[in-house]
Amino acid sequence: DKVAKMKLSDEQMVGVNIILRALEEPLRQIANNAGHEASIVVQKVKESKGDTGFDANSEKYVKMFEAGIIDPTKVTRIAIQNAASIAGLMLTTEALVAEIPEKDPPPMPMPPGGDMGGMGGMM
Repeated sequence: DKVAKMKLSDEQMVGVNIILRALEEPLRQIANNAGHEASIVVQKVKESKGDTGFDANSEKYVKMFEAGIIDPTKVTRIAIQNAASIAGLMLTTEALVAEIPEKDPPPMPMPPGGDMGGMGGMM
């Protein structure tokens, strides 16, 4: 809500929306892994007050700190800073080097069959 009130250019709003969506992704993944519809879980958490979140273990919406579920702010902040740094690097660099994963080598073929030993006198 606070972000929507900010005076930002269209380009800045695109960046803000990318970050906001990225911040939702861990919750979306947790909800998917628990067999829930991610968009519904995210919307319910957004509409909740305070530190209410989704506890996938009990499949309930709980007060996160009271339930002992703590996501350190420092970890989240550093992840966002690192992602922004990489994005900035990609925008200002003329070329990026990426490693193309190698395909698994084909399996070894069957060895050729030998002769039928022990059958003397056969031609």
